[in-house]
Amino acid sequence: MKSILKLLIGSLFLGVAFTSCKKEENKIYYEGGTAPVLSASSTATMVLNKDYKDDVAIKFSWTNPNYMFTTGVSSQDVTYTLQVDTAGKNFTSAGIQERAIAKDLSVTLTVKELNAFLSKMELKAGVAYNMEFRVKASLINNTVPLFSNVLKIRITPYLDYAVEPPGTAGANYNDGELWVVGDAFAGGWNNPLLAPYNTSQKFTRIDVLHYELTVPFNATGGYKLVQTMGVWGTQYHALDGTAALSGDFEKRDADPQFPSPGAGTYKIEVNFQTGKYKLTKL
Repeated sequence: MKSILKLLIGSLFLGVAFTSCKKEENKIYYEGGTAPVLSASSTATMVLNKDYKDDVAIKFSWTNPNYMFTTGVSSQDVTYTLQVDTAGKNFTSAGIQERAIAKDLSVTLTVKELNAFLSKMELKAGVAYNMEFRVKASLINNTVPLFSNVLKIRITPYLDYAVEPPGTAGANYNDGELWVVGDAFAGGWNNPLLAPYNTSQKFTRIDVLHYELTVPFNATGGYKLVQTMGVWGTQYHALDGTAALSGDFEKRDADPQFPSPGAGTYKIEVNFQTGKYKLTKL
């Protein structure tokens, strides 16, 4: 009986060992790939013009990285990302822009789309910048991406914005004005604001796309941004009525209000180029 038991145990051990070896032989290993080669329809200096915003500005194309496994070329879909940054930042700046392109091997950008990259980086209109472009290729289950070569193009953007700034369209918005109105402030919901709040609750225009105001807040309440005294139709409101210290906004006669961050003096920064606002307690 003991001999039979030993034989059974031995057979079981050999079976497990054989199965383990068989599984090990069938394991698939990643063997790498080839960095994609990026090219463009043109790398000549570009001066973008809003009058031609819907025209094609540039087409980027790249080669397939041919990801390899022990079983051969991968059949998985490759995800590509076009990355844009200013020269010398090595694609690590806070303003880097990216665009996901799924599994295609090219992308065509209009003048407006290309300009939007630079605008979101808050680069000044009418100034030439040395820009760099590259493509990142990656597989869903592979954490190490492959990067293409870098293309350099000198580009001059035009004035653009995420939210239309105060002022008269077509006049570079140089006549824009902005106030805060609401029960988060001493001036209340009066529109037009009464003196002295029509002065103390008026923003300083830093430039056509950036406004700032330092003002004391009430502990509770809300507010809107008004660009013309006595008019609600061209107001700006928050997209998230709970985002007190920072968030997104739009130009529309609608709710929610911007919420008070609490009692205290704050600097409000309104950025029409990015469509974002930020409050800093002083």
